[in-house]
Amino acid sequence: MSLVVPAVLPSSREDFEQKLALFTSIPSVSRIQIDVVDGRFATPVSWPFTAPMDLRTMAAKNEMLPELDRIAYELDLMCFDAPHAALDWLALGASRLTFHAESATDLPRLLASARMRHGSDLISFGLALNTVTDLAIIEPCLDDIQYVQFMGIARIGRQGQPFDDRVFEKVRTFYARHPDIPVQIDGGVSLESARELVTLGVSNFVIGSAIMRASDPAAAITEFEMLETPYGV
Repeated sequence: MSLVVPAVLPSSREDFEQKLALFTSIPSVSRIQIDVVDGRFATPVSWPFTAPMDLRTMAAKNEMLPELDRIAYELDLMCFDAPHAALDWLALGASRLTFHAESATDLPRLLASARMRHGSDLISFGLALNTVTDLAIIEPCLDDIQYVQFMGIARIGRQGQPFDDRVFEKVRTFYARHPDIPVQIDGGVSLESARELVTLGVSNFVIGSAIMRASDPAAAITEFEMLETPYGV
C-alpha cells in the first residue's frame, strides 16, 4: 500500500494530461488525487470548471482515466454541490470522493445524497476538514465514511503552502477518539512533518508541489515511501 498519493491541481486539460502522464509512469503510484476547485468554495478555479464541457466530451467518447487497472483516482471536491461536480469524473473512472465538511450546512444530508446518486458499492467516501474547523462537525458522519482527510495548509485550493503545525494536535485528538478510522493529510507535507505524522498513525500523504518541483519526482516519492506505516486507507 503506497503511503504517497500524488495530487493534481489542473489549470487546463493539457496540464492535467501532462501531470497524469508523469504520475502514472511511476510504478509505486497506486492512487492519484484530482483537486476539483470551483472558484467559490475555494480559489483559484481549476480545470475543468474553466472549460465545463471538456469532461462530458471525454465521457461521450468513452475516454477513461489512464491506468485504471492499477491506479485508484480520488476527487478532492473543493466545491459546492460536490455530488453533482463528481458526476462526470465518475464516468471517467474515479472511485473515491472526498467532501469538504465546510462546504455543506448539513453533512449527513450531503453524504446521503452522494450515496443515492452514486451508490456505495464501488465508491469510497471521505470527509476533509480544515485546520481551524472543530472535529465535532464530522462526528455524526463517521459511520458513513471510509477515511478522514485533514488539510495541512491554512488556505485550501493552492499548492506550495507551508505545513500548519496545528495539524499534529488535531490528528492526536482524533485518533484518541477514533483509533480505527484511517487518516490522510493533504497539503504542505514535508519529510520532516511526515516522519512525525507517521508515528501518530497517519495512513497517507496527499502531496503535490513537493513532488512536482523535485528534480526527480520518482525519487521524491520514494523518500516518502521509505517512511513505513502499518496503516493504509
